[in-house]
Amino acid sequence: MIRYATFATPLGTMFALAEDGFITRLDFIDAKYAKPIDATWEEAPETSPLKECAAQIDAYFHGGRRAFELPLAPRGTEFQRRVWKEIARLQSGETITYAELARRAGAAGSARAAGAATGRNPIGVVVPCHRIVGTDGSLTGYAGGLERKTRLLEMEGALQGTLV
Repeated sequence: MIRYATFATPLGTMFALAEDGFITRLDFIDAKYAKPIDATWEEAPETSPLKECAAQIDAYFHGGRRAFELPLAPRGTEFQRRVWKEIARLQSGETITYAELARRAGAAGSARAAGAATGRNPIGVVVPCHRIVGTDGSLTGYAGGLERKTRLLEMEGALQGTLV
């Protein structure tokens, strides 16, 4: 059974999907690759881990949380999961380039592939793909929109951060 919840944030409405006690998706409802809510899913905002996800996202947007402790089960290829795992290691306010992300994921020289995997990250904000930037530090590519990417990085104090 797939359960879902929607909740408001200062940057727009998000929705979370949970299966078997794990968050499998967290997106802004209007993000580029967001799945539309399916009639077969059960709306269940009070169930764990959806309730905890909403609470942690709320705390993040209101300055009380910089790291997340949620059971995650993103679905993707082995390479995508390696990329997402490396993204999840980034600390609040830390940014790295797509090239560095590819290197950390064991695929040096594959910045474009790392970028494609980043764009397909199914668990936005918690797996902070907004912290990945272009080689020159430019804010490129974010499925939730560049304005949101900018706002998320501003919240974290990362726009003057050091690139790795």
